[in-house]
Amino acid sequence: MDGTNKAVTPGSAWSRTHWIALSLTFAVCSLAIMWARWGGTVEDSLAYFNTARYLRGELPFSALRAPFPYRVTMPALAAFMPGDVRNAFAILNWLATAGTAIVLARVVQAAGGNRRQTLLAGLLFILSVPTFWYAPYLLTDPGAIFGKAVFVLGVVTCQPWIAVAGALFATTVREENILLLGWLLVFGRVGLVRGILALAVAALWLVSVRWWLFSGLPSYVWMPNIGTVIAALRDNRSLLSLISAAMIVIPLTVLGWKRVPDRIKPLKGILLMMAIPPLYAALSVRIEGRAIWSLYPFLIPIAVFARLPWLAARKNAARAGANAV
Repeated sequence: MDGTNKAVTPGSAWSRTHWIALSLTFAVCSLAIMWARWGGTVEDSLAYFNTARYLRGELPFSALRAPFPYRVTMPALAAFMPGDVRNAFAILNWLATAGTAIVLARVVQAAGGNRRQTLLAGLLFILSVPTFWYAPYLLTDPGAIFGKAVFVLGVVTCQPWIAVAGALFATTVREENILLLGWLLVFGRVGLVRGILALAVAALWLVSVRWWLFSGLPSYVWMPNIGTVIAALRDNRSLLSLISAAMIVIPLTVLGWKRVPDRIKPLKGILLMMAIPPLYAALSVRIEGRAIWSLYPFLIPIAVFARLPWLAARKNAARAGANAV
């Protein structure tokens, strides 16, 4: 990207057959995890559902409320798919979930991870509480997470066009992901002209959606306030959601923080940067497990390189016993 690292072809150490089998496995596992809550709606997802129905001509413009229609990519794709909107939306989220798992596996493999770590990267994403709880709902998060995973793949493999494509898609899904394009430009991972052009395209998209495609919606402002924070701390459901999303990935990330290969190290800074939007949301509106789920593309490639102390002690004991014999 900056001329100092060679581009790596993701998955080059595994045969095409292995990757196809792994992809099918992840797809089946994702479907099994999501099936029980397939196509459900909660408060936020109902807003996205209404956006898709508006695009199909089933609801008037007055039924929409900001800021949800501005995140139009996933509802628009669902609206233009045949059949029931709920089913179409859930299918998109399923594809995004399975796709994220295989992309994260490729990230770890390209960074030098072994087969166990490569497989673990996909399974950590699929076999998680957020995937069970949120992915089947009509939410935009799976699409944004997939875009961020593709961005990470481009960063780790030193292929800027992949990183830009992932960041652009993620930005069309959720506006805060424009920070990824800014990172590529500031740290010289893309040329100056290409970086500015990518940022301009993303900004033009966001402005067009807000002031042209969905102009006239009531204005909204997210302002931090202490009352919101206190309410979140008293909300047992939100706290449980946060704990369940963090309880495996965060500890593993801490254990793997200093052990990651050089190609993974840039994700540390990106992780800290991308934690800012959900933190601001927590201070302004509410917070739940989706805030941590949105960081999985940066957390998981670090987490898989964790060295568990008890396993390390067991291996050392086994080696000592073998040497003694």
